[in-house]
Amino acid sequence: MAVVVARVDIADAVEFSVMENVEYANHDGVSLGGTFYKAETPEPAPVIVAVHGGGWQVGDRTVYKYWGPYLAEKGYSVFAIEYRLGEKTYPQSVQDVVAAVQYVRGRAGELNVDPDRIALLGDSSGGHLAALVALAGNEEPFKGAYPDDTYADVSPGVKAVATFYGVFDMAAQWEHDQIARPADQISEKYIGVPPMRDRQAYFEASPIAHAEIRDRNPSFLVVYGTEDDVVEPESQSLAFLTALKQARISALPVIVQGAPHLWIWDPIDEPESFTHFLAPRLMWFLKSKL
Repeated sequence: MAVVVARVDIADAVEFSVMENVEYANHDGVSLGGTFYKAETPEPAPVIVAVHGGGWQVGDRTVYKYWGPYLAEKGYSVFAIEYRLGEKTYPQSVQDVVAAVQYVRGRAGELNVDPDRIALLGDSSGGHLAALVALAGNEEPFKGAYPDDTYADVSPGVKAVATFYGVFDMAAQWEHDQIARPADQISEKYIGVPPMRDRQAYFEASPIAHAEIRDRNPSFLVVYGTEDDVVEPESQSLAFLTALKQARISALPVIVQGAPHLWIWDPIDEPESFTHFLAPRLMWFLKSKL
């Protein structure tokens, strides 16, 4: 595990260190790790587990190479993780993200983070995983699948979730894929079967199905672009926002005019970028909800 200390010149910015290849679990012989951007604050910092997208097939934690330092400079530690990818990786990828949240809570003292101020952040399929863990991480088949994990008994609950062009209804995504990407039906590859063979799996894997009235629910920031033709806003983000509000779950939308899919990895300091537009709105959400 390599550690690099970063010093920044921005006024009032927090110094941070970068820990590479931090293993949070080993599932079925697969080492699962990530990059930890550790805010060097005098008091335990809030921590964000960041989950990359890529259609559950590809991608890695470098998606958050700009957001990690940006948030750490503002006092938020960030654990940008990787998880198992490929076809038929449901529910294993969800179980991996559960383990990542348990890890940061279980090692809160060593990492100097506040175990009561944990958030999830994810883009596209990572937004799906973040939302699903936030709403159903304490339920089967997601929690308890790996009882030998060091922190298997630790709660995977989080206080806040930010999703960027996420997938929240797997059956609706399957329907959209038939037209938008018939040669690469990502939702079917992920679940392993079409919905007409296992509708229950599509329901169980959908965050929207777990948006229910409960004593404690996390707050949500739901970000989507108006020109997204990969994950349709109407059947995903807009429908999810409605379900969250019906369940009395705090939910705020951020509508990014003209934004397509796959832009969260753009540099934040470019004034015309979609990430530059998002940054202050994300910071407001984190400050008010985490």
